[in-house]
Amino acid sequence: QEEFLELLDLLVSRARTYVSSLTAMAEFHLSLSQCVVLRYHWIQPFVCALRQRLAPFHRFFCVADQVKVYTNENKTRTFIGLEVSAGHFQLLELVSEVDRVLEEFDLPTFYKDPSFHISLAWCVGDLSERLEGQCLRELQDIVDGFEDSALLLRVQWEQVRCKSGNKYFSFPLR
Repeated sequence: QEEFLELLDLLVSRARTYVSSLTAMAEFHLSLSQCVVLRYHWIQPFVCALRQRLAPFHRFFCVADQVKVYTNENKTRTFIGLEVSAGHFQLLELVSEVDRVLEEFDLPTFYKDPSFHISLAWCVGDLSERLEGQCLRELQDIVDGFEDSALLLRVQWEQVRCKSGNKYFSFPLR
C-alpha cells in the first residue's frame, strides 16, 4: 500500500539520522520458521506435509505496530521491525504445525520464544545500541502518530507461503 510505503519512508529517514547505512526492505514477510536447507527430493513431500498441517487453519488478523530492534543470531546484521501486538496466539499455533513438519525432516524448529515481526530496514553489523533508546522512542512516536496507522498495520492472514529456491508455495487459510 502507498500509505505503508510513506510510513516506511518516514521511519527509515528518521532512523538514518542514527545509522546512515540502513537500507529499507524491498519485500515484507513475517517468519514462521528459521531458514532451512531442503534437499531437492524433500521439497515435494515437505510441501505436501505443510499443506496438510495448515489446511484446518482459518484466516485471522494480526496487528504489527510496535517498533523493535533486532539482530540476527550471529550479530552480523541489525534490523528495525514492527512487532506483532495482536494475533500472537494464532501465529504460535501456525508455528507449532510448521515445527512438526520440520521435525519430520529432522530440521531445526523455530525459536522457543519468538518475537513475531515484519522487518522494515537492515544494516550490516550489530548497531542495535545506536537504534535503541531515543531512536526507538522517536520511531514509535512516528508509528503512533501516523494517520490511519491502526488500520494500516492490521494485516489479514489469508495464506502461508513457503519459499524454496526460486519457487513459492502458497497454502490458503480457510
